[in-house]
Amino acid sequence: MSAVSPLERASPARARFDRLQYVLCALLCFAGFAAAALTAQPLAMIAVALLPFILVIAARALERPFELCLMFVVFSFFRIHEAFPALYPLRIPNGLAIGTFAALGWTMVLRRSMQPFWTRELAVFLIFFAHVTVGLFFATDRPAAFGYWQSTYSKIAVITFAIAWLLREDAHFRSLMASMVVAGLAVSGVTIYNKVNEIGLVEGTRVTIGRSFGSALGDPNDLSLVLLFPMAFATALAATRGLKPVERALGFIGVPVIAYAVIATQSRGGLLGSLAVWGVIANHFIKQKWILVAGGLTGGIALKLMAGISSRASGGAHEDGIDESAMGRIHAWNAAIRMALAHPFVGVGVDNFLQNYFFYTDHWDGMNHAVHSTWFVVIAEAGFLGFAIFVTLFGLAVRAALTAQRRLSDAPPTARALSLALVAGLAGFAISGTFLTQGFTWPFYIKLGLIVGLAEYARRHEANRSDAHSETQSRNRNPP
Repeated sequence: MSAVSPLERASPARARFDRLQYVLCALLCFAGFAAAALTAQPLAMIAVALLPFILVIAARALERPFELCLMFVVFSFFRIHEAFPALYPLRIPNGLAIGTFAALGWTMVLRRSMQPFWTRELAVFLIFFAHVTVGLFFATDRPAAFGYWQSTYSKIAVITFAIAWLLREDAHFRSLMASMVVAGLAVSGVTIYNKVNEIGLVEGTRVTIGRSFGSALGDPNDLSLVLLFPMAFATALAATRGLKPVERALGFIGVPVIAYAVIATQSRGGLLGSLAVWGVIANHFIKQKWILVAGGLTGGIALKLMAGISSRASGGAHEDGIDESAMGRIHAWNAAIRMALAHPFVGVGVDNFLQNYFFYTDHWDGMNHAVHSTWFVVIAEAGFLGFAIFVTLFGLAVRAALTAQRRLSDAPPTARALSLALVAGLAGFAISGTFLTQGFTWPFYIKLGLIVGLAEYARRHEANRSDAHSETQSRNRNPP
């Protein structure tokens, strides 16, 4: 089914080589301790002694690029080092980025054990990335646009291709889903802790993480967006039969914990996105649609009551007519359209909406406002042309995800669970994206890379199934 590199095939010669590695490592460590002890420098002793171990670990890590890539995605997307500030000085994302790119270069260029392929989804993504890159030179604030492209969007592009090409086998699916749910539980735990202890609350009731030092999780809407991603994986694990008990248990634990954390943010986009995720997965198992509709309405009312939306300082029940939060979005969306009308081809440039809000809004209240919409931020920062490319890319991703799900109907349960999670995740993205700014951040592009990789796996699965069926028919026609 899946391509296996020579390094992944166990052999007696390789086992002997591994043992020799560790023997040499131990001898070098002993020599390092002995040499450093003569200098009476404890720190030097530790550094020299650990260097062989570090080199061996680095060499082994180069042979497992998917795991390195996955760790980089987890830290970059979930902002683990910001949720747990004690990790911040270690610069873990930077180290993982270096390791990931080194592993990709080693695997793809030097060893050529990774097998790149090309699809329409990747082609359209490359066109969109090129469009955004060209827009940097026409951005109204070029330093901001170039800074965001260099620090975030260029990494997103590389990792999108890396995920698509590295996701190849069932073991990858298992580690991917478990990592996402565990990371989601970790961030949810911090969210709930902050809620209980009233740390970093916005408007008195809405929980955030790391707001005091400018964390990317310091906005309740962005925090709910991050939590929606593991929500889809946890729900798929809980709903898919045939998985290992520990995997289903992880799903059953993850769903209520992550849901409670989303509720704590009081984000309407997050709540609607959660309903979309659950609705898509429920639709896969529930045949009576009236039950699905009734459950959705009941669940929506229950989530609204549990989240206490009516008690929000903005968007609460005390506001008559269109609330302040909704009006703020309407004004921001109008400003986005005006930016696109002024710059129809390339927009105002990535990460340039805030800087341009004052010049294009018809309702200035003394502050710049975020656009709070994926679709409108793409319209504003990439223009109408960029928006058309982005919508095309999203449509191709939906079609690829649904096709992969159909092809994997008889596949191992982990592949089926991943396909279900990705379809549900796209639904959550489409709904929550109307109210949350996701156009140039990690969520959609991670899903895109996973969908492309899974679609290639599904294509191979269907081809192997067809070959097996043809071989069976041939044997039946020509018995020995």
